[in-house]
Amino acid sequence: MAFNELIKNFSRIRDYMREFYVYGFKSRDEYDKKSARSYDDERRRIESWLGDYMSFRTTPDGKNVFLSIDSRLTRHDPLYAAWKACSFTDGDITLHFILFDILHSSDVSLTLKEITEKIDGYLSGFNEPKTFDESTVRKKLKEYANDGLIVAAKHGKTVFYRRESDTPLPSSDVLDFFSEAAPCGVIGSFLLDKVKPHKECFAFKHHYITNALDSDILCTAFCAMQEKRTVVIKNLGKRDSEPAFFKAVPLRIFISTQNGRQYLVGYRTDQSKFSAFRLDYILDIEIGEVYKNFDALREKLERIQKHMWGVTLRRNENDTEHVEFTVTFGDNEEYIYRRLLREKRCGTVERIDKNTAKFSADVYDCAEMKPWIRTFICRITDIKFSNKDLEREFLSDIHSMYEMYGLEGGDDDAV
Repeated sequence: MAFNELIKNFSRIRDYMREFYVYGFKSRDEYDKKSARSYDDERRRIESWLGDYMSFRTTPDGKNVFLSIDSRLTRHDPLYAAWKACSFTDGDITLHFILFDILHSSDVSLTLKEITEKIDGYLSGFNEPKTFDESTVRKKLKEYANDGLIVAAKHGKTVFYRRESDTPLPSSDVLDFFSEAAPCGVIGSFLLDKVKPHKECFAFKHHYITNALDSDILCTAFCAMQEKRTVVIKNLGKRDSEPAFFKAVPLRIFISTQNGRQYLVGYRTDQSKFSAFRLDYILDIEIGEVYKNFDALREKLERIQKHMWGVTLRRNENDTEHVEFTVTFGDNEEYIYRRLLREKRCGTVERIDKNTAKFSADVYDCAEMKPWIRTFICRITDIKFSNKDLEREFLSDIHSMYEMYGLEGGDDDAV
């Protein structure tokens, strides 16, 4: 059978692309999840979309292929190509274009019977024409009506179908930015294809392109939130274990500005607690029933967010840890103070004098703050954690650094 770059099941190609791009290509012998033939098919499929970004190196174990994408130079997410390669049957594509040719304008309104008769007229000139019964046409019209492409209006007992009026597209600059910076940016990428060519205006210092692989999961979560429904999450299990299933009420999407990771924060109904699920660990998500206390849960989460630095949550919303530190900066380093104000999140910043400021916060997990606090090392003159184990660990790391670099005065100078 001839190789086809189109795909039917995106979840499978998502798994391969995550293995190949996020974790690096495995050789044909190393990849043991599927057969060698499946590996070859998926590798060639990805190569047809991303050939310009593929490289290889020869090792003693053989030839290893990998994706190499410099997100500083790539203005548009190349991984969106996978979403634009969905397969279709001959019948689907034939019926699609015939329907929209018949309903070429929003002024044309026809019944199911009239549409079916016109379809038969389109195909009558072929020696072996495809046939579409009323049931097939009705299902397709219903699908397009649910997608907002077709309007179904009932007059008496008869349903009339017409094409939805065209909506003007946003400017290419808006779509350009949305496609690369917003959640579910793949939608903007599809729309941007309709207005090309256009002048590219944006380049991104931090371009988290792998989020494209989670667009379907994210979109489903947003739909569940909009309808205030529960979801069943199929989550990646621990190493070599079966996937785990969780029932939850999805409430918010958190996106890290530091590493671009996306989290679904929801309420676990089986354990009566809030939890955060990494989107790239979610294998599948299904929408469930309406949850009557959705608004109350979201209000509670908003209260909890006042003490969330990252995605750590507590069953008891008052169970917090305190951290405070003082930084000093020069007369020409006002940007340090402005940075504190910009990055303080749920904390507070107090200006002590011209060259000194104090940061303090009550959070659920001070350990989440350590990487950020370390960026102020050599400016911190005093630091205190209510979690004394964490405080000793932090100061021990600083003293170890002094010893590593052969510095003296680690106990007296600024941290």
